[in-house]
Amino acid sequence: MTEFQSFNNANGIAMDSKQRRKSIRLPGYDYSAAGAYFVSICTKDRLCLFGNIINNEMVLNDPGRTIIAAWKELPQRFPNIKLTEYVIMPNHIHGIIAIVGVPLVGTRKAFGNSQKRADTRPAPTTGLGDIVGAFKSITTNKYIRGVKQHSWTPFPGKLWQHNYYEHVVRNEKELTRIQEYIRNNPALWNTDKDNPTHMKGNTGQDK
Repeated sequence: MTEFQSFNNANGIAMDSKQRRKSIRLPGYDYSAAGAYFVSICTKDRLCLFGNIINNEMVLNDPGRTIIAAWKELPQRFPNIKLTEYVIMPNHIHGIIAIVGVPLVGTRKAFGNSQKRADTRPAPTTGLGDIVGAFKSITTNKYIRGVKQHSWTPFPGKLWQHNYYEHVVRNEKELTRIQEYIRNNPALWNTDKDNPTHMKGNTGQDK
């Protein structure tokens, strides 16, 4: 059982490996709507490129530090989101993205004792897919630069898997359970089937 399956089974969500390869978005759901989303993004072929688990703690290498820095900078690019719990693992990242609302574009002008907003209009709607897509693009470009300039381990074709896993956080109880899962993730690495010790061809990077 993979860590994704462990989490889903604990929360009453069934998802096998075939389902993970297909689209896993909820049909008709508005992923630009305000709310919290649990997201997991994995490297292509589950290559371990971002560091190692040592004594049940994640020790980042230079690529891992670059990836996590890009994640933390997402609210600068998307001002309508907040990041809460997150963790980067040797070959994937887990995080909670909260979409807090759609900001307004425009400036306020004062007229006597009242204020009116000039050129007020909704900003372009940003969905979860836009956020994840931007993260993948930014980190891929940074990683390619690291390969060229610092001899980081190359990746075959694409850095990230085409799809990603998401789960809509529906209440406070579920949020607490997911936060705990993210915090404890490094301690689960030894039993995770995504761990290279459980896969053919041990891959990793220690720089």
